[in-house]
Amino acid sequence: MNKKIKDAKVNKVGLIPAVIQDYISGDVLMLAYMSKESIKKSIETGTTWFWSRSRKKLWNKGETSGNIQKIKNIRYDCYGNALLISVEQIGNACHTGNRSCFYRNLKDVEKDLDFERYFKEVKEESMLDELYHIVNERIKDKAADSYTYYLHKKGLDEIIKKFGEESIEVILSAKHQKKKDSINEIADMLYHMIVLMVEKKITLEEVFGELKKRRQEKG
Repeated sequence: MNKKIKDAKVNKVGLIPAVIQDYISGDVLMLAYMSKESIKKSIETGTTWFWSRSRKKLWNKGETSGNIQKIKNIRYDCYGNALLISVEQIGNACHTGNRSCFYRNLKDVEKDLDFERYFKEVKEESMLDELYHIVNERIKDKAADSYTYYLHKKGLDEIIKKFGEESIEVILSAKHQKKKDSINEIADMLYHMIVLMVEKKITLEEVFGELKKRRQEKG
């Protein structure tokens, strides 16, 4: 590893924030966190690797979506507190389907005086992303005690069947049961929907991209 990059400081939990920038336009694409190991792997492979604080493991940007980042340059600030990585971005940087993760304007939220809803939406999108990655990892790791991997081994027909059953449970609970029961059934349905998406190799980026396209078309 380059000695100067080594001198960049990780924080008390062993991580350093990395700002990812398009090497041609200069646009800021995303913010993520790196450990010493992920910095090393990024330099060795020429693509960005980060540390997932939710999954507690390394991840290679674009490993499931194909939206990889080819590193052009790595710099760090005067105090060594953050990295600035210039990349060639393949596809979109954001899992929502947007080119950059910084696609929302705080002024728009300020007009509605609805900061709480704004940041809640960001958190909930991250939760779906986390669930998608967990499902994907269970299948890749072939975890013998994993229900997710059990469904994968059973095949697409079984996954479709389970998703159908959970969808019916949502309908029945909405009609005949309390709100709490409906919440539980919706959570089950969302999980099986994610399993189905992973099995069909459909990414959240693609779904969010389609939703964004529809929103723009309707104005």
